Amino acid sequence: MKKIVFLGPVHPYRGGIAASSERLAQEFVHLGNEVELHTFTLQYPGILFPGKTQYSSSKAPASLNIKRTHSSVNPISWYTAGKAIKKLKPDLIICRFWLPFMAPCFGTIIKIAKSNQHTKAVAIIDNIVPHEKRPGDQSLAQYFCNQIDAFVVMSKSVEIEIKQFTKNQPVKYIPLPIYDNYGDPMDKIEARKWLNISPTEKVILFFGFIRDYKGLDLLIKAMADERVKAAGIKLVIAGEYYSNQAAYEQLIEELGVADQLILKTEFIPDEEVKYYFSAADLVVQTYKTATQSGISQLCYHFEKPMVVTNVGGLPEIVQHGKAGYVVEVDPTSIADGILQFYREDREKEFAEAVAIRKKDFGWDTMTNGIEELVF
Repeated sequence: MKKIVFLGPVHPYRGGIAASSERLAQEFVHLGNEVELHTFTLQYPGILFPGKTQYSSSKAPASLNIKRTHSSVNPISWYTAGKAIKKLKPDLIICRFWLPFMAPCFGTIIKIAKSNQHTKAVAIIDNIVPHEKRPGDQSLAQYFCNQIDAFVVMSKSVEIEIKQFTKNQPVKYIPLPIYDNYGDPMDKIEARKWLNISPTEKVILFFGFIRDYKGLDLLIKAMADERVKAAGIKLVIAGEYYSNQAAYEQLIEELGVADQLILKTEFIPDEEVKYYFSAADLVVQTYKTATQSGISQLCYHFEKPMVVTNVGGLPEIVQHGKAGYVVEVDPTSIADGILQFYREDREKEFAEAVAIRKKDFGWDTMTNGIEELVF
């Protein structure tokens, strides 16, 4: 049995990083380890947060020991959290890193905790260089990496990027496991009934926080393609705006595609996620830049075919012509992929391939990989 501390966002904070960190912690608990999760008292100051709320409306996971110990912007709390973890003397700290803004907080806590000469630290890196770059990103990321003993990356592109920040620390590529904590797949007709969508519609899905790098504007432009209009395809947009809502609404009006869209532009609670994925024929990820995407792993869980753009780690996860289509980052190519899916009637074939490949993304692969890195 190992004593493990998780450092990063978990309940009461919401979002994919929090959900997957909780799921990984549950896997370590299931394996018989003693696990504590140390999360924020304040994650983002309100002025820096683009959404409506940082907090989850769902219940806390009953099986996890969660402590709120530190603020991202209060150095005194970094010191007290680091001292507490140092005294606890865990065998391992697992820190989830996605944004250099968090580097002073996480790096300082880990540096203090590791001064006990016993604890090791592994960082699971979502992004080392963020999609939306800011001054100081490089130096902040370097400070964080200097405190880490080993790294897990979830895409080949991040594996390349992390090398500029590492010295002799080992780096292991482990694909993001499947998000299997959002309920089971359900009957498509029942899911559409819940969403008030006709069972006979052709329905594609864009899911998740709406940020500019995710390319929703490209998908909206693809919906304006006359071939897509003629095919009668509907696009469900399910997720909260984290960027300029007015700009997207203006684009929809200018292109005249409002009647082709089903807008659910608010945060989707965990317990409702299954309805959106189960209702869709196809999930479309039109990212302009990417490392990996939790949306792909949701597709694997719900056994849904995908159209993804040829950026970052997306083509590593979505096998072209098997799990879906990999297309170029432009509206015509995106439209081509969507139309080919329906024209060739590939839903059943692709869904079966996704169901087979989902076995490659188990949580045991992640736990085993982390243990191999440090023990």
